[in-house]
Amino acid sequence: MHLATTISVVVLSVLSLLVTLLETSSWSRRSGQQTLNFTTLIKFMAFLSGNLANTFFLVTFGTGVYWLVVFKAQLSVVTAMLPSPGGSIERHFKSYVSLAFILKALQLIHLLVVQLSVDIFLIDWERPQNKPRASGPSAPLSGPAASAAPAAPSAWRRLLVANEWNELQAVRRVSLGLQLLAALLLLQVVGLVNLATRDLQLNLHSGGDGLSSLDCPVLRYGIITSVWLGLGLLQLLIYHLLYERCVEDKVRQFVDLCSISNVSVLVLIHRCYGYYIHGRSVHGNADVSIETLRNNLRNEEENRCAQRGLEPHSDTQVFEVALTERVCQQLNRVTLPLTELSERRHGDRAERRSQADRVSHNMNTLLSLFLQHSLKDMDYIVKDKLALERILKYEFQQPTERSVLYKDPDGAVFGEVLYYGKELLLLIFDTLLFCVIDMASRDLVLAAVLTYTVQQVLDIIRFRVSRRNLSSKTLVDQCFLI
Repeated sequence: MHLATTISVVVLSVLSLLVTLLETSSWSRRSGQQTLNFTTLIKFMAFLSGNLANTFFLVTFGTGVYWLVVFKAQLSVVTAMLPSPGGSIERHFKSYVSLAFILKALQLIHLLVVQLSVDIFLIDWERPQNKPRASGPSAPLSGPAASAAPAAPSAWRRLLVANEWNELQAVRRVSLGLQLLAALLLLQVVGLVNLATRDLQLNLHSGGDGLSSLDCPVLRYGIITSVWLGLGLLQLLIYHLLYERCVEDKVRQFVDLCSISNVSVLVLIHRCYGYYIHGRSVHGNADVSIETLRNNLRNEEENRCAQRGLEPHSDTQVFEVALTERVCQQLNRVTLPLTELSERRHGDRAERRSQADRVSHNMNTLLSLFLQHSLKDMDYIVKDKLALERILKYEFQQPTERSVLYKDPDGAVFGEVLYYGKELLLLIFDTLLFCVIDMASRDLVLAAVLTYTVQQVLDIIRFRVSRRNLSSKTLVDQCFLI
């Protein structure tokens, strides 16, 4: 069995290396990297750690389940023996589990670094409207000129979109609290963990003869991982089939909010690659009364107006974006004054605020013109992504003259920059964390408490750092982020 495990690790490690090379190449193209450098090496190691973690996890999970089924399925004739307590097989098995956890933790750290440093741009499509201004002693102006002066768009729409994005940062499809309670119920109360004893009995209750202390770490790991993954997959199934359809779908509701607010969102997870949410209102303005808003939504429901999509006669609002080098240079040029002012670390606060307002206005103008095909040297095309490109997460066509917007029929691909799109990684990390603590302490309750505590700490860190990054990239002051 040890030989089979070693062969599995070697074969899957080679496959992991090939996948890592593909991921590194994809990152290099999406980031506009033309040559190998230190950053490329760091990315290669980060991708490799995640893939090797999956390798060790698959091998240990398969080994634990194999021994659990083969050994406990024996009746009277014993043909398969468990690894000897404290022997080399058990030591190697525990080493594989520990390596899987360490490498998965490194992958999670890399994920947090990437997601907490994304570039986010809010594109406000609202234009000034000719609304009558307030009259009276407190009015700043009076007369016909004042009443006809256009009113500036309100800031509440941008603030609302920014706050909703901030709340989406740590949204998960698997509830960790419910997962831990259900796992403890099955393992501790029902007694599934008692199946890990070294005898052939299928007894869910520990006996008084001390056999409960003679459990096998391999069997215990197989039982715990099976229960944990089974509960996680069940939660994912319920979330997709019931919760998103009957209660709320927070990710896709965010797209609807953008349309109602007349604000689009561009998120760049790499220098030249990201996601675009088209939120331009088909009604022209979003600063309207509640009655007008209801009528607008009723017109959309009855198909008495244009569709919300970026293209005519299309309702596709979410895209993957591959930008050309020229577009990336223009974005950097617009934000350069604010970057230089921040690097000086001194100066008047009013100057910083004024500079931020100018940068925000210039960025809004640049991106709105770009999306309306108004810049001849910075145009784009819209196309469908090949099925193989989606599977490999690798674009075969690198944009050179025109940027490319790939349609997302599902409307939730931008979840890749949130916890929402990385649920499998988080599920495996929680599984390994729980199992490593249990393997060291042989205490399920302690493992549950520490697993919950670690995730709470990570959520707090993510919330605070993402809030700061959101404020600096969207130029929305932190005091307006709830």
